[in-house]
Amino acid sequence: MTFKMLKIGNFRNFFISEIIYAFGVGMSTVGANWYLMDQTSSTAAVGLMLALNVIAGFLISPVIGILTDRFNRKTIIICTYLIQAFSILGIAGLFLLDEFKAGYLYLFSIINGMGWTTYMSTSRSLLQELLTDRELINGNSLVEICLQVGMFTAGGVSGIFYHYAGFEFILFSNSVAFILSSIFIYRVKHDSIIREDNDDSMYTSFKEGINYFIEKPNVLFLGIAAIVPLVGTMMYNVVLPEYVSNTVNGNSIAFGLSDMFYGAGGFLSGLLAAPLAKKISSNATIMLFFLVSISILFALAFNNYIIILFLASLLFGLCNSSLRILMNTAIMEMVPKSLMGRAMSVWMAMSLVLQAVISPGLGVLIDRFSPKLGFICLSGLMLVGYVIYRSVIRRRATIF
Repeated sequence: MTFKMLKIGNFRNFFISEIIYAFGVGMSTVGANWYLMDQTSSTAAVGLMLALNVIAGFLISPVIGILTDRFNRKTIIICTYLIQAFSILGIAGLFLLDEFKAGYLYLFSIINGMGWTTYMSTSRSLLQELLTDRELINGNSLVEICLQVGMFTAGGVSGIFYHYAGFEFILFSNSVAFILSSIFIYRVKHDSIIREDNDDSMYTSFKEGINYFIEKPNVLFLGIAAIVPLVGTMMYNVVLPEYVSNTVNGNSIAFGLSDMFYGAGGFLSGLLAAPLAKKISSNATIMLFFLVSISILFALAFNNYIIILFLASLLFGLCNSSLRILMNTAIMEMVPKSLMGRAMSVWMAMSLVLQAVISPGLGVLIDRFSPKLGFICLSGLMLVGYVIYRSVIRRRATIF
């Protein structure tokens, strides 16, 4: 049933675009993390790079949310991809013409932060437009599959490219991926629900989005619970470089493979999350995946074997991605299409604030003590998400 969605032409083009974009983002993110770690031997530097990424995204998120609900979402996505592609191509040129400078990686991180925030708000809003309510869970499952296929192939490829061709080649490949992705999004044909002649001011649009959350606090807190797995994934990439290098004694290829196994788990989530939710209920499935994620991350704090890391990455990818599928589907079923951009931008802003606060401190903590402690912190973060979700369910048992 899930893969029958690919017979829909618009969704198929959207799906292919998502795979290619995820491949580009995943390849450059893995490469940048390892390159900076390789050059500076500092997890704090990696944490600072991520902090700049999320601060840039946070600053742009309110504007992007409003624009997403006022203008054609497909056009915004295409412009974003092309701007990212040519900006990253310019940074690749700086690395080729000059010696290593951390500032170039920080600039790259800022560009990617703005691009990723725009992508998350606009692409999920466009997906909601393209699908009917009955198609949402299968559509979200396929999107998670393509996101993880892109990410996990990128993780493995990035380690090999970095080892044999260098980081500059990764950046060039990233630019090509973004251009190809924009071409497939251009092929999506649909009648947008957005009224581009909307006379409301930016302030009025922003106020309307805030009022929606004041009236629907359960939706707000469900979205907060839904961003915890996303934050957990980002923090996982802060802990992973030094964990691979010092705890399990791996290299850039092992680092890429760890990301690849996470992505493989994400791929499986697209096949398993929806059937499992239908069998035992969405509520029970979400709580199960939260508890398994918490246990896996805590167990990694006591591990010294790379094969265990690969297995744990697979299971964590399965759980985290399944959580995103199920909670994003619930959100899309509840939030009106005309407000989806602003709602997503609010949750993305919260996600970015959490990442900006946690990532530098986590990097310093790892440098001073051990990357194993980082996994204990991540386990605690997922526990917080579980508690928030349980509180939402208790306040309104009929939310699903």
